Amino acid sequence: MAFNMVAEHAIWPKVNDAIFGLAAKAKEAIDKYGKENVIDSTLGALVDDNGELICLNTVYKELKSLPNSAIAAYAQVAGQPDFLEVVQKVCFGKYKPNAYIRAVATPGGTGSVRHGIYNYTNPGDSILVGDWHWAPYVTISEEYGRTVTNHELFNSKNEFNIESFKEKFEELLNKQKRLVAVINTPANNPTGYSLSDEEWDEVLNIAKENAKDPENRIIIMVDCAYIDYAGIGDERRKFFAKFSGLPKNILIIVAFSMSKGYTMYGMRSGAAIGISSDEDIAEEFYYSCMHSNRANWSNGTRAAMEIMTRIANDPEKTKLYEAEVNETKVMLRRRADAFVEGAKEVGLEILPYRDGFFVSIPCKDAKKLSDELIKENVFAIPLKKGLRFAVCAVSEEKCRIAPAIIKKALDRI
Repeated sequence: MAFNMVAEHAIWPKVNDAIFGLAAKAKEAIDKYGKENVIDSTLGALVDDNGELICLNTVYKELKSLPNSAIAAYAQVAGQPDFLEVVQKVCFGKYKPNAYIRAVATPGGTGSVRHGIYNYTNPGDSILVGDWHWAPYVTISEEYGRTVTNHELFNSKNEFNIESFKEKFEELLNKQKRLVAVINTPANNPTGYSLSDEEWDEVLNIAKENAKDPENRIIIMVDCAYIDYAGIGDERRKFFAKFSGLPKNILIIVAFSMSKGYTMYGMRSGAAIGISSDEDIAEEFYYSCMHSNRANWSNGTRAAMEIMTRIANDPEKTKLYEAEVNETKVMLRRRADAFVEGAKEVGLEILPYRDGFFVSIPCKDAKKLSDELIKENVFAIPLKKGLRFAVCAVSEEKCRIAPAIIKKALDRI
């Protein structure tokens, strides 16, 4: 038997992060063959056609104008009060629910997900997540002694599989009497799928039907990390208004991130936003998450909160920021369209793409396909059910030619 110093619950397989590991290999290939000869679709970050990280000028101009004290000072444990007001305005746009809403600052959307999983389930409970999902949902759940149950994300028509969602939702709720269901929309990572407003109606109808049992505790966590790069204007925010007037035993938690919309990936800022028809439950959410902040990371990044607040409260700065986001959004849409069209031309099957940073290719042995593509200097992330291609990180020209390379490699394996 191995001798361990670490406690039993903290022993994990000795594996490195697959995404960052493959990104390192892509960098080696770029150094060896030149960036024009390599397609690096590993990291989920916006990159320009020269391979440089896109950093919004409005954001970083604001950062560099901050006094040192605004950068260096501690933030309040729950987050700066003005930030907690502004983040609701930024997240919901004109579709703020008519409900009691409280927000707590977190390090990116990840901190929000952590709070939802830990604070609203018991040890041994299972979290409901689609079978195409962001891997850290599992990592976070396992860290706290929870498990993950998957529903099928798509049905045979390549639409949201509401039947599978309902089956697993009710199965877990009947067993646990409380359930956290994570829905990563709009612009799902890794598929690029966004639930339609009609699909949201179906999800909420299932929740409301099950809420008729007063013993049930239903928490729907909406991970909207990519919302600023989804749809035209505010159309992908309309669903937020549907969270008005829900039964008191349904709580909505929105995991909001500044990483994508503000290109502040490494500054780690976001918010957990709780939405309830009951004021006491909203207050309970706030104090529970504030306690968790103190227990885990104490407080958030003051400078990031200052930047959002200053931009959002200044109409001229807001206008400049939104124009810059929209310009980047148009670039992303062109890249995605090029990939989707290229896939159609060569007969490469992809999952239904609507918005966002990623497109996914279903296949039985994604690791083998990824290894085969490395030989062609194409780097894409293997998942359990397929391959993730980050259109956010690849030029439009390369997005157009990549499907043919992937199709040929898929046919070889």
